[in-house]
Amino acid sequence: MGFRVHFVVDPMGWCCISMVFFVWIYNSFFIPKLILFPHYEEGHISAALLIGYYVASVCCVTSLIRASVADPGRIPQDPHIPLTEKELWELCNKCNMMRPKRSHHCSRCGHCVRRMDHHCPWINNCVGEDNHWLFLQLCFYTQVLSLLTLALDFCQYYYFEPLARVQEQELFVFKHELAFLRISTFMGIIMFGGMSGLFYTQLTGVLSDTTTIEKMSHYFDDTSKPRKPWQQTLAEVFGTRWKILWFVPFRKRQPLRVSHHFASHV
Repeated sequence: MGFRVHFVVDPMGWCCISMVFFVWIYNSFFIPKLILFPHYEEGHISAALLIGYYVASVCCVTSLIRASVADPGRIPQDPHIPLTEKELWELCNKCNMMRPKRSHHCSRCGHCVRRMDHHCPWINNCVGEDNHWLFLQLCFYTQVLSLLTLALDFCQYYYFEPLARVQEQELFVFKHELAFLRISTFMGIIMFGGMSGLFYTQLTGVLSDTTTIEKMSHYFDDTSKPRKPWQQTLAEVFGTRWKILWFVPFRKRQPLRVSHHFASHV
């Protein structure tokens, strides 16, 4: 499946995602400039920490960009419905189009999305079948990056030795070091706390094979559908059974075939 670009025209969504990008740029620029590079040059930290921080940063922004522009699973205008799957489709009462069951009509985007979880203003996009895996990666890597940032801020306050030399062009940054660190710590606490709660609810929803919309509408009765193994549910979301690839945002997702036993209960 090729990567299809999906762009949502929503000023509020643009504002929200701009705030997220600001937090990422701030911590990806000031933290290395203020803490990582100076202490690495003086031998206070290892190259592994420097590389690990940038790997987490790159994975975070990659999953953010891809989740925000990826097609979440928009239903085409004239969908092809196989004869063997007609009973798994229904008519949307808002746009009068046929859609697979468990799809939902997004009033903000104006179309139906396959297995829509929710519309997220922080990525300015719906979270659906085709980009849910990227949204989970975004939550995970944001937690990792925020935790690393908080740890570095703490070490800069209480653990790292004072720098022996400071370059003249960096005097402004180090002169206002305390203010920069306080801003970074505040944003790190907000992002880590918020994303931890969101990641928990998303993960429990995936493992129970229930979307956020279905939870809110109490549409599903947990006793009426079979339980899937957690490996199966995660493999279906991430599009692969290779667990190491669940953490890689630089790939294409291929939908897995769902057994008829489970599909008949959808």
